[in-house]
Amino acid sequence: MKYDKATDIRRSKSTFHDETTPMSRDALKTLFHPFASGTVDAPGEGERILFLGAEAGFSLPGDFAAELSAVQGFRPFYRQLQAQRINVTPEIEGEGYDGALVLCGKHKGENESYIAETLSRVKEGGLIVIAGGKEDGIQPLRKRLEGFGLAVEHMPKYHGVALWFARPADVKALTAQLVKPATRVDERFTTTAGMFSHDRIDAGSELLASRLPTDFTGDAADFGAGWGYLSVELATKSPRIARIDLYEAHYGALEAARANLLANCPKVAQRFFWTDLASEPVKDKYDLIIMNPPFHEGHAAEPSLGQAMIKTAASALRGGGRLMLVANRGLPYEPVLAENFKEFGETCRNARFKVLWAKK
Repeated sequence: MKYDKATDIRRSKSTFHDETTPMSRDALKTLFHPFASGTVDAPGEGERILFLGAEAGFSLPGDFAAELSAVQGFRPFYRQLQAQRINVTPEIEGEGYDGALVLCGKHKGENESYIAETLSRVKEGGLIVIAGGKEDGIQPLRKRLEGFGLAVEHMPKYHGVALWFARPADVKALTAQLVKPATRVDERFTTTAGMFSHDRIDAGSELLASRLPTDFTGDAADFGAGWGYLSVELATKSPRIARIDLYEAHYGALEAARANLLANCPKVAQRFFWTDLASEPVKDKYDLIIMNPPFHEGHAAEPSLGQAMIKTAASALRGGGRLMLVANRGLPYEPVLAENFKEFGETCRNARFKVLWAKK
């Protein structure tokens, strides 16, 4: 994948007609701008381009003819890419790519791990293009890459910055410095960067865990299970539990939960579902559902996500089944509980969180 150095930034006025959806981030447009502006050559037919952190809503410049292999582990974004008929997988597959694109997110460690992956999977000399906004730490990332001796070109556009460089011949030392090792939490859990609360037990989840039952014997589900903390706590506190099912939208977190459940509760019957609980139905029925619902999607705060998950929980509980959840004190979950359950109430609260219960 050949490219021209950005010696003529005056050419950066885009010929790229923006057809992105309203929900797409500016950084997505920034990523494709070096190609759309003619600053770098777009990859041609027969070339294969890896796209990490991919999000839907982009329109390829007209001369961008390469085959895209998108990777997105967040289920809602994955489904949006599928709807756009983009070839997408939740995990990275294959190697020998002609180039790569990296759309940065808010997790520094995940961004750097993405770049390390491109270095190991792109051919020598292949172009690696990275983009992000200020909130993604794109400027410190550029300085870090330059500190490794890479000849990084860059250009600002759409409130973000695009970076690009050729994949060097020897990447072993560089990759080793970028890859983030797995984290051990509480000497019981293994996590990686990019997962929610990957370096510590979330305080809200810890409060809910302190109120979980010790004599539960039915079928349970953990909605938004993350890397498995609450599921392990429930299975440990109630060892006679019949089965626990974990539902999670973040593919990597779900795989970590699978390993953490196996390591901590190997005898408990368990299943794992990569699911967007806000929009995909749950087919099974449960006696107990526990959850610490997220209230962010990507970069945007969205309390309605938790409200949608509560409605899904109500439909997935058997008659007489119970929901236990923890939330920030200010989140308006009580009205949706009142609408969807026979009874509900508050178990406890502290300065930041409240634990709520509801009965079907």
